[in-house]
Amino acid sequence: MAIVAPSFLSANFLQLQEECDKINTSEAEWYHLDVMDGSFVPNISFGIPVIAALRKATKKVLDVHLMIVEPEKYIAAFADAGANVLTVHLEASVHLHRTIQQIKQHGMKAGVALNPHTPVSLLQDVITDLDLVCLMSVNPGFGGQKFIERTYQKVRDLKAMIVNSGSNCLIEIDGGVTLDNAKKLTDAGADVLVAGNTVFASPDPLETIRLLRLA
Repeated sequence: MAIVAPSFLSANFLQLQEECDKINTSEAEWYHLDVMDGSFVPNISFGIPVIAALRKATKKVLDVHLMIVEPEKYIAAFADAGANVLTVHLEASVHLHRTIQQIKQHGMKAGVALNPHTPVSLLQDVITDLDLVCLMSVNPGFGGQKFIERTYQKVRDLKAMIVNSGSNCLIEIDGGVTLDNAKKLTDAGADVLVAGNTVFASPDPLETIRLLRLA
């Protein structure tokens, strides 16, 4: 079964407590929380205070995805806010190995995200240090975008690298995940499905999460 991580970028921010209560009663195991700075990506979302508030509202895993420049400056702050998984972008991390080690030293699982144009081969030297690789299946910055079909092959390539290296890291897919492509993604090797509009715009979010989990 897939791990389902509803993306709170698509939640109703005026009813955030109600959205949390809904996801808490669902089969989703993770919350996916996108932090954007308006520099690395052309959008601004939410930051540390919102994540700290969400930490108080759930016992589920907080999967924090940093779409920001110089992510290494904020590792301790996100650990203090309650993040369980902290993912940084390869494209934003000059000293990626050092940043991965810092994340782990602060008691979090370490993830690295790749933009659609970035080849998975660039992870070869750090793959055994990682707990998670997040493959962006849309261009980062906005929800509701169309899924990039090339992602399936990237998942297969990454899965082969993980198996060949003996790594235990998970593959997460972020962007354009729907009930129509979820099974194809897990068949290719994906472990974690991030779903924003698919969940929060659904007439029955709990049933949608259940179906995604079965993919």
